[in-house]
Amino acid sequence: MVNEDLNLDSAPRAMVAENHETAVAIQDVKKSFGETQALRGASFSARAGEIHAIVGENGSGKSTLAKIMSGIVLPDEGSVDIHGHHVSSPAEALKTGVATVFQEVLVAEGASISDNVFIGSQGVWRSRMSRSEQHRRATDVLEQLMGHSVDASALVETLSLADRQWVTIARALVRSPRVVIFDESTAALDLSGAARLYAQMERLRSEGVCVVIVTHRIAELTTFADSATVLRDGIDVGILRGSEITESRLIELMTGVKERSGLAPQSRRLSKGGTADIVLQAAGLVATQGARPSDFVLHSGEIVGFAGLDGQGQAEFLQTLTGVRQAINGEVTAVARTGAAHPISNLAEAIAANVSYISGDRRKEGIFPNLSIIENFGMPLYRHHRRAGVIDRTAISARFDAMSKTLKLRAGAPSNPITSLSGGNQQKVLIGRELAQDPQVVALNDPARGVDISTKRELYAQLEHLALEGAGIIYLSTEIDELIGLCDRVAVFRDGALLGWVTGDNITSDRILAGMFGHLEADFDVEKALVEQQ
Repeated sequence: MVNEDLNLDSAPRAMVAENHETAVAIQDVKKSFGETQALRGASFSARAGEIHAIVGENGSGKSTLAKIMSGIVLPDEGSVDIHGHHVSSPAEALKTGVATVFQEVLVAEGASISDNVFIGSQGVWRSRMSRSEQHRRATDVLEQLMGHSVDASALVETLSLADRQWVTIARALVRSPRVVIFDESTAALDLSGAARLYAQMERLRSEGVCVVIVTHRIAELTTFADSATVLRDGIDVGILRGSEITESRLIELMTGVKERSGLAPQSRRLSKGGTADIVLQAAGLVATQGARPSDFVLHSGEIVGFAGLDGQGQAEFLQTLTGVRQAINGEVTAVARTGAAHPISNLAEAIAANVSYISGDRRKEGIFPNLSIIENFGMPLYRHHRRAGVIDRTAISARFDAMSKTLKLRAGAPSNPITSLSGGNQQKVLIGRELAQDPQVVALNDPARGVDISTKRELYAQLEHLALEGAGIIYLSTEIDELIGLCDRVAVFRDGALLGWVTGDNITSDRILAGMFGHLEADFDVEKALVEQQ
């Protein structure tokens, strides 16, 4: 159970909440990166003791605004005021009491968990805290945040993506911040993890801290944000407060179009559930140590969802199906359109069998940061577009242009570094390059993490098109709303294995959530289970 008395030296902040003073004031800020104008005169303000959300589509300028508040990026024009101070560097931001948890999970691999928590918090030449005290505090804070014990002396790379995100959150909280900026910080967390983080945000708010959250999970922020600033094309287009913060109103401001439906597409719920043709199957598959064997079958034209609380084995199972990980036991077989069976035990065999894997961890498993946008897109296509050993770049450019239109990529010149794109647009490039290979099986590991609603729907449309063309789709998501309306079946994982299936009209939030907690019956009390985990 998370201790609400988390000792982070926060007592002096209690008076701030009563005063409701302005903590952050940004006026008419403009910022360009080469030809790309990220902010075109955006204004934003947030008070102490408030949870203020910044929302907008990919490329709207949200993360740029967060970096300006953090002192990492300097505006070309406009004013930035944090608690009465002009912040122009990360050091000044830290001194002013600004702590930021960035969209990308930034940890120093090769260093311990404890060292990662306290990076930047200690002096340059000597530490203000002994290593044993650092270890103790890091252990205590992480246990309260993560909901389970952790060895803070272990190397940070031994942690899962979600637990590495908790390390970056702990890093922000141990600095006793007056302003905390969460830039897509729930993207790597599952349902229960996000609930624990929201509880921490509410605790910070009660202590007078200004909490700024940049997020695409707008269905969730409607329940806890006090106010929300909406960005569109680099400018602020509206501020909503309290009961005004609804999903439909946010989407309307983000896109400029009145919204008629929810997050997941409602037009597709295949009654046939795919064809009889099997495209991928597993027998007695064990993907995590100690898990029981699981069987799995994917049919042509079918979209299957993977759901489960973090660490329950669904990601490892998906990676084993696609050759990214080696199975501990069992067999995986892809069935070609010709009917030929192809065993899959590694990534090369999966690629040869036309089985595609798309990761949501674009920084670690997706992009090549030193290469251009079009090089990142075209790399796996080189083998398909060669003449006498010479790459046909015209053909690849044509494919890139088609992908850009289909997924509405917001980018400058294709020769620009891929790091010049927003996180969501980087993900579009990664998704586009896999779909351009016309795969027979597409396995997606939380691909919409950190991308906006419009991009998600463009992705859904592409997946539905692939399914109608006969491909088999596996879609793992930490957002249950994504699975509802998109998937024909949902596989629920527990204790490293496939617990069971949710199908047809039973594909609802309550039924999937119950399964995630180990109960597929409809009358399971999910809200009580979530509270007990906090």
